[in-house]
Amino acid sequence: MATSTDSPETTHATDSIESHQKEDRRFPPSPTFAGRARVGSHAEYTAMYKTSIEEPEVFWREETEDLVFRTPWKNFSSWELPKARFFEGATLNVTESCLDRHLGSGTRNKAAIVFEGEPGDVRTLTYFELHREVVKMAAILLDLGVKSGDRVAIYMGMVPEAAVAMLACARIGAVHSVVFGGFSAEALRDRINDCGATLVITQDGAWRRGSILPLKQIADAALAQTPQVKHALVVQRIGKTGDTTAHGKPFSCPMTTGRDVFWEDAAKTPSTASLQLARNPHAFDAEHPLFILYTSGSTGKPKGVLHTTAGYLAGAHVTTKYVFDLQEQDLYFCTADIGWVTGHSYIVYGPLSNGASMLMYEGAPNFPEQDRLWDIVERHGVTILYTAPTAIRSFIRWGDDWPNKHDLSSLRLLGSVGEPINPEAWTWYHRVIGGGRCPIVDTWWQTETGSIMATTLPGACYSKPGSCGLPFFGVDLAVVKDHGEPCAPGEGGKLVIKRPWPSMARTLWNDEARYASAYWTVMPDVYFTGDGARMDQDGYLWVVGRIDDVLNVSGHRIGTAEIESALVSHPSVAEAAAVGRPDDLKGQALVVFVTLKGGHAGSPEMKKAITEHIDKEIGKFARPDAIRFTDALPKTRSGKIMRRLLKEVAAGAKAPQGDTSTLEDLSVLAKLSSDEE
Repeated sequence: MATSTDSPETTHATDSIESHQKEDRRFPPSPTFAGRARVGSHAEYTAMYKTSIEEPEVFWREETEDLVFRTPWKNFSSWELPKARFFEGATLNVTESCLDRHLGSGTRNKAAIVFEGEPGDVRTLTYFELHREVVKMAAILLDLGVKSGDRVAIYMGMVPEAAVAMLACARIGAVHSVVFGGFSAEALRDRINDCGATLVITQDGAWRRGSILPLKQIADAALAQTPQVKHALVVQRIGKTGDTTAHGKPFSCPMTTGRDVFWEDAAKTPSTASLQLARNPHAFDAEHPLFILYTSGSTGKPKGVLHTTAGYLAGAHVTTKYVFDLQEQDLYFCTADIGWVTGHSYIVYGPLSNGASMLMYEGAPNFPEQDRLWDIVERHGVTILYTAPTAIRSFIRWGDDWPNKHDLSSLRLLGSVGEPINPEAWTWYHRVIGGGRCPIVDTWWQTETGSIMATTLPGACYSKPGSCGLPFFGVDLAVVKDHGEPCAPGEGGKLVIKRPWPSMARTLWNDEARYASAYWTVMPDVYFTGDGARMDQDGYLWVVGRIDDVLNVSGHRIGTAEIESALVSHPSVAEAAAVGRPDDLKGQALVVFVTLKGGHAGSPEMKKAITEHIDKEIGKFARPDAIRFTDALPKTRSGKIMRRLLKEVAAGAKAPQGDTSTLEDLSVLAKLSSDEE
């Protein structure tokens, strides 16, 4: 479900959020799947959940037995909100759980990363080989003067060296801050300066839709305004200067003498002392900072979400094991980018700490054709696929013929992450991609939560299309009214987490006051997620949208997710976004932006058909005041619709306000702003 990244920095009354969604279909796991699953029955889930809430120390001691602690923890947790500590007294090095512990077992020569580049090149790193590469890069960082506690910015594409860079930082106690490789020089500069990074790891270029994205040149523009950066470590993905062309011109990777170092050159001659320390790294306190990850806020200033070592690792490890029901033979494929929290938790730390084999793909899902992902699944025999609803809706728009060309029978489990997945997209995913046999784990969590907070464990629980399921172990979720009173089943309210949990963010970098006010003081003594939600009579969670996106339609307060879900259930609609705009008479008018499936065109007749469909699905009170057809919606590079920008367009703005660094394609916004309704 929603991996929310915008903090709840403004709030509105939500006692009367309504829900008109009647979806209650149930899809249980097959007896065969349940019989092999790590958690194979609802009774087993219930018992484990009860222990995790009532006896958390017992639960987490058992579930972290396979992680490597140099010094065992003495006390599970203590907190004086908003401050919290977990696994007190423990020391550990995260990479020993992700790498070293596997070297003495049969996992040593198992594939850790199976990489496919956009041009089609494939290479595999076993756990032994990945460990060796991490040790070498850690030694290079030490030689370049990086110390424990220093911040290192990583600006790379989806290549194995990006994971190596993260792990190398963790191995020496440096705090990594990964910046998505599609960000501008200005966005990179701001993040480097905010966290005070002294070293940047980047690459010469990355492949994207057949062209080269010149990452090093973009990084150079940022580094011109980051005086504290002492070195840039550069991985050669494209090749040395002049080896190929970008946009018809010779590709170059300029290097600044004294500052820039090619990783390949430095790896040949690491110092003996640094190599020795990299092979036998120090252990760090359980609360030692692990990474800073920047995410946009409603004020426009990116927030540096800080996660620490033991609690984050425990959350990523345990959720990966159970949510994805990892088995020894699995090849797991998460389509997220390493620059987002999903990439951190469910490409790097979660899978590797479990000794899983994971597939990493460099390029676009529709290059050179719209079946690239299905081709990858077929050729590599992927068994678990974790992707976003926005991608699923794109697949629907491209048509069933593309996946139907491929044998997807290797898949046994599907997952969804990002925005709420509407029932129409869920059932398509289940039917066309999963062949009706694969359970779907929809997941709700946030950058700030660090790991999955709600889902349906695939062998233990049935799924309801559009619901993100039940609370995960140790997560005490509730839907409440404005003053904390619990909502009745089916009643909409604010989604909160009633107690701290191990993988929670500890603060916002350089902004503890903002951390407290955004998350912990909106409602006394609970974490406010910023989402509106409801829980049905079975305890299943339905996220209805960000609180700031709840619309007041003719006196009815209704979440954007519900309106959009109704729109997408129309057979001609591929994707939709609903926003409100100021209205002198009604207070708020409903504007919907609609992308149609292939073969359909926007017209007055189509508007009439969509309006009648809304009448049927929700009611005439929810009729849109304006329907605007568009070829694409403005999205972040992690795939979430930027409703803040759509609100501005709907209100008549000609230029976006605030931070737009996460926007994937500015031309989409420009076209929307110039279109007539």
